[in-house]
Amino acid sequence: MPMLKYEQIADSLRRRITEGEFSPGDLLPSGRDLCEQWNVSRATVNKAFDVLRADGAIIAHQGLGFRVTEVPLARSAGSRGATTTRSATGRPFRRLGQPARETPPARIADALGLRAGESALRRDRLVLLTDGAPLSLVSAWFPPDVADHCPKLAQAKPIVEGTTHYVTRQTGRSPAQGTDMTTVRLATAIEAEVLERSIPLAVAVDLHVARDAAGVPLVCEEGVTPSDLWERTANYPMGTAS
Repeated sequence: MPMLKYEQIADSLRRRITEGEFSPGDLLPSGRDLCEQWNVSRATVNKAFDVLRADGAIIAHQGLGFRVTEVPLARSAGSRGATTTRSATGRPFRRLGQPARETPPARIADALGLRAGESALRRDRLVLLTDGAPLSLVSAWFPPDVADHCPKLAQAKPIVEGTTHYVTRQTGRSPAQGTDMTTVRLATAIEAEVLERSIPLAVAVDLHVARDAAGVPLVCEEGVTPSDLWERTANYPMGTAS
């Protein structure tokens, strides 16, 4: 299905941000300039800006327009419904270490459909609370076919537009189905150290798998959150019992 004009504008700006034409804190082109460049109305341009704001990629700057955010947002693993946005559910985060190709644990390999001994690209992040304290340690694992088409996943710095949009643009495959599974266990010594807690520490572990329309995995994320900080709320309709 062809993208609408405002989606094309938003996608173009995402690409220019990710490719480094606009750095964190830089002003984006004005609404007037974009109207002339794309031959569209101001309403169409504003809708593109709204999309990027919902993504957490840009922020409004009073009297000047829009800037690329200097504090990218990320979400804890799981709860990626179609109606959720990074600006509403995301939090500040820190990237941890250098992304690297590794042989993942069996549960990750199974979720990604990898062969025995096959590696995946691992990217770690520490999602933070409002006061800067650790909330959740998240490891994102990308299968080889995705990693091969998305070279910026191997860079340590954050991808401001978000990995989901970046992977979609690079591969032409977007998430169509998500599966979340939550389990509980004790944290490892390394996990407790990163989360700045002492052991023994009870943690909730969210395993999130995103698949494309053909059911092929795009990413598997494992989020480890101290039990006292983990919370999940679900609202749903209920029918009359038969």
